[in-house]
Amino acid sequence: MTFERILVLGAGAIGSIYGAFLSRKNDVTLIGNKTHVESINSGGLRVTGDANEIIQVKAEPEIHDIPRKALIILTTKAYDSEEAINGIRKLFKKDTIVLILQNGLGNEEVVKRVVGEVKVVRGVTKMAAEFFKPGEIKFWNGETVVEPSDASTEIAKILNECGLRARVSEHIDEEIWTKLVVNCVVNPLTALFRVRNCEIWGDPLKNVRQGIVSECLRVAEAEGITLNRDIAERMDNRVSSYTNFSSMYQDIIKGKRTEIDFLNGRIVELGKKHCVPTPFNETLVSFIEFLEGKNGIPRRD
Repeated sequence: MTFERILVLGAGAIGSIYGAFLSRKNDVTLIGNKTHVESINSGGLRVTGDANEIIQVKAEPEIHDIPRKALIILTTKAYDSEEAINGIRKLFKKDTIVLILQNGLGNEEVVKRVVGEVKVVRGVTKMAAEFFKPGEIKFWNGETVVEPSDASTEIAKILNECGLRARVSEHIDEEIWTKLVVNCVVNPLTALFRVRNCEIWGDPLKNVRQGIVSECLRVAEAEGITLNRDIAERMDNRVSSYTNFSSMYQDIIKGKRTEIDFLNGRIVELGKKHCVPTPFNETLVSFIEFLEGKNGIPRRD
């Protein structure tokens, strides 16, 4: 399958990087907020970090038509999935494919409920990115993993051709859960202490990190997902070198809603379902909800 156009729905930090790199060899349109879109269209997208360049990529605040063979890459916040997809659902064709590259659990169910017969492909990105200002993103390259489907080989191919490492995996559930565990540790702790990712590693928070991970592993096992037991050690070795600010840190600083419900909140929810205690994750959810409340974000029931 060859895609006539690629649409990146949710031109935040991660989405902007995917759109910019894919535009090197594909017809790509970023869909994002007006200020970011105007900055990109007037001066290109400035990319720093693992690259240093200005990339010209089309950007629009909304779209009114898509070709028959289009790839929609969904990179909105998890809580915006339904509204974002509903906004363009009427434009979908039978050959439209939606690739989900979002944080957390439960996104696939929401998207499938909205799109109906349209093909939905799950994926996970290990890329990190920071939104500096409209038109400027800093990123740390990382692998993209997609589940097997009729379109997945082509998706991985076009990503690799544009400098974004990608592969197809038969174990997408494990890949998604592994990232979930990392996010359940990194996102709330960095948001609470207002520090970079690399700053939460070390002895002072070791027991807290291990407690969060242990609860996630027990919940995963109850869900039928088998993860490597040394995930905490491997996470320490990998993430301890990351100097970026997490997405949840950025949300709290900017007074925005976080994805805590789809991360630690989902662990708590599934823990209750399986009678698995999750006190570490419950505490983190409460702390982040408190910070959201201070920012004027209403509590979700």
